[in-house]
Parts: sequence; C-alpha cells; structure tokens
Amino acid sequence: MKKNPPMNRAERAQMAMMLEVSAYPKPGNVDRCHDYSDTRLEHFLASTILARPVFDKAEKTGGRVGSLIREAVMRTNGHSGGNTHFGAFILLIPLVLGGDIDGAQRVVAATGVEDAVEFYAAFGLTSVRMAESDDLDVNDPASVAAIRERGMTLADVMAYSAPRDMVAREWTNGFALTRRCADLLHAHGCGRASVVAAFLDLLATEPDTFIAKKHGEAVAERTVRCAAEVLDGRRDLAAFDAECVAGGVNPGSIADITIAGIYVALGEGWQWDC
Repeated sequence: MKKNPPMNRAERAQMAMMLEVSAYPKPGNVDRCHDYSDTRLEHFLASTILARPVFDKAEKTGGRVGSLIREAVMRTNGHSGGNTHFGAFILLIPLVLGGDIDGAQRVVAATGVEDAVEFYAAFGLTSVRMAESDDLDVNDPASVAAIRERGMTLADVMAYSAPRDMVAREWTNGFALTRRCADLLHAHGCGRASVVAAFLDLLATEPDTFIAKKHGEAVAERTVRCAAEVLDGRRDLAAFDAECVAGGVNPGSIADITIAGIYVALGEGWQWDC
C-alpha cells in the first residue's frame, strides 16, 4: 500500500475536519449523503478551508489558546451554516499548539484567565447549546466579570463544564476519548470505513452530550443502545441513520472528538487513502 506523504500539523487538522464530515453513514450527522435544511456539507468543508490561517499560526508562531479559538470561530461563522466546528476547535487548537496529546495537556495546564475571557467571547459568537444548569451564561456580560472575580483559567472553565460536556471533559482527563478514537482508527485499519467504525464504537458506549442538551438524557442513552444494536447486527445502520436524521438527533460532540482522534492518528501514521 502506498503511504500518504507526511503532513504538518495544520494540514492534519484540516484533513481531520474534512475526513470526518466526508465519511458516511455516521448516524444523524451531516455527511456526503445528508444535509440538514440549515447546515450542509459545503458549510463544513468551507470551515475546513477558512480555519487554515489559525492552524498555521498555532503551529508556526504559537499564541494563546483562547484567542486562537476565538479567531477560528470568527473566520468560520461567516456562512449561513452556523457553528460547524466550535467543539472541534476546542480540541484541535491545543493539539496543534502542542503537537500531540502530551503537548496539548501542557497547553491546557498553562491557560490563564484571559484565555477564559477570549473563549467566552468566542462562545458568544456561536449558538452552541448550553445545559440549563450552566450559570456562567455566555449571553450574560456578568459571566466574564464572574470569571475574572473567581480567577478562573480556561482549564477551570472546562473543568466546570466537564460533567455536562464531553468535549470540555477531554481537557480534564488527558484527552481520553481522543486517544481512544485514535486507537480505534489504528485497530480498524486505513480509510474512510474506519472513521465510520470508530465513530460507531464511540456512539455505542458514550452518551453524546450534544444530544443530551438538545433532546435530553433519555434520548442520548437510547442512541447509545441503538448504536450498540447496530454493532451486534440487531439494527440496520441505514435505518438507524435515517431515524436520527428525521428526528434531528445528531451526535455532534462525538463528531468533534472523532476529528481530534483523526488528527492524532494521522500524526501516528494512520493512512486515510487506501
């Protein structure tokens, strides 16, 4: 098998975003065969291209993770598809800054209060769902004052959100699911079918917190059970996909973690083109 040429960090981040949205079927999510009425495949691909200057800056000159996340959101929210990759940027920016998971953990540990303020500014540019219990409302200017008053770093903000948000949780547990996704990709082998397989493996074991915020914990738990039934042959994948799309049940958080997992796996030699 011909090996793909090595990529720098920025290219790996772009490739990870492109490969995730291109793989299909991933139940409930936008892919090459499914659009939603307000968010289409080209919106995700446009964000992949538009985010490149931020990835280049993170790799070549470094910078603060909070301001880089904010810039990535600003560069990619100009189209009508809404927020496509906010969660992915939360994971990719420290990974590109640090190079790998160990480096990303050092980036996380070095965040400060200003990173948290910049992150909240980025959050305010999106329409990302929040859990009802979140008292640090991004639409409330008092939240920034509270962050400064409490001296919360961006790592503290992620720890605050971690019980209700699996993307934020990655910052607190050493990027555990990102690592697991990369390992799954290596185990399943090369190519886009492995992206779908790794996505389903995660979906069958981890309640997606984006689904939980949008539809409730019961729907998130049911999605786990249905994905597990697909894996053991008791449920048809295409039918499950159609059911999720019809109900607007889209596992957006697991998609974000899949992107981070692809980035890590590519850096470890995983081959996407086979």
